[in-house]
Amino acid sequence: MSNRRVVITGLGAITPVGKNIPEFWNGLISGKSGARSITHFDTEKFVTKFAAMVEDFKVADHMEPKAARRMDKFCQFAMIAADEAITNSGVNLDEIDKNRVGVLIGSGIGGMETFYSQAMEYKNGGPRGVSPFFIPMLIPDIAAGQVSIKYGFRGPNFCAVSACATGSHNIGLAYDSIKNGHCDYALSGGGEAPIFGMGVASFTSMRAMSTRNDEPETASRPFDKTRDGFVLGEGGAMLFLEEYESALKRGARIYAEITGYGFSADAYHITAPDPDGNGVILAMGSALKNSGITPEDVDHINMHGTSTPLGDVAETNSIKKVFGDHAYKLNLNSTKSMTGHMLGAAGAAESVATILAIYHGLIPPTINYTTPDPDCDLNYTTNEAEARDIKYALNNAFGFGGHNTTLVFKKFEG
Repeated sequence: MSNRRVVITGLGAITPVGKNIPEFWNGLISGKSGARSITHFDTEKFVTKFAAMVEDFKVADHMEPKAARRMDKFCQFAMIAADEAITNSGVNLDEIDKNRVGVLIGSGIGGMETFYSQAMEYKNGGPRGVSPFFIPMLIPDIAAGQVSIKYGFRGPNFCAVSACATGSHNIGLAYDSIKNGHCDYALSGGGEAPIFGMGVASFTSMRAMSTRNDEPETASRPFDKTRDGFVLGEGGAMLFLEEYESALKRGARIYAEITGYGFSADAYHITAPDPDGNGVILAMGSALKNSGITPEDVDHINMHGTSTPLGDVAETNSIKKVFGDHAYKLNLNSTKSMTGHMLGAAGAAESVATILAIYHGLIPPTINYTTPDPDCDLNYTTNEAEARDIKYALNNAFGFGGHNTTLVFKKFEG
């Protein structure tokens, strides 16, 4: 069973630069910024007054009001992306064995806004004020549960939670589940909804976010010398993974193949990256070995690239150590320059971007790059999309706690 190939046949996304796959891809290749001033709560006392938000989001456009009321926004985003990925895959749900469909969907922080609102209900109304749906709306695994309930999928169902590496961890585990015969299909990705008062306050208190309030659309500027922190984002993204023979048999469109991954830990600090990049080096090296390829086989890396002073340099140096001279021949990018940092959904959204880059032979840009940083001297595909035939591409995602993931995607060649 361990030799089974795994391909991606469906994609879904709801992000600050597009509310479905066509919009998301067009937003990326056109260099659209999803960052804008926050208007749905009072930011007068906030140091950072902007975020990358899903524009004009109306949950009623996507699901029944009763269902929506029983879900935190992170779960709504995950459900919407999952629905699109299933439709996009072209799979006929009446013709597959639903006992063989896994659902591995995570969230870095889960129902944070639900937790806050219910805490206020408890404070003001006591125990009777707390909703019976509080816990089911809060827990990070509920998106996987909700998707399986809606569609009747009874295969492996759980979530990994690893902060901003969550989406990628779940995709890697979904790949394992198919490769090792636990299921034949899997929905995998992440959802996140941290943009409310306490959510924004928690990150601003860490002094990790940009304060470029006068021009939020240019605030996320990975690898630029003037970068001053990340931009908080929200949304959901999903992959529909499938065993190769199954996809071939039903004549599915195959976007790309996933060939392996690397997981590691920095074992260094709860929030800061290891300046020597030991964990990141280990993750990328393991991913290459797991895929049976060399550094020279890789054409593109969608980097974690958060636009923080320390993180961008550490990741750049790690790539140099793993890839040597070939590092300068790679097309790198950070789509966070457009989407902001979607936390637990970031690895999933960036996997979608990486897969579409392979499929279309076109690499989205790193926007807002104006001032070179001598410590970041690689090719970050700045400001304009660039055509390139991509055989292998990596996606890096890292999380608080020192969690590192690298996924390897390959151009589908039959």
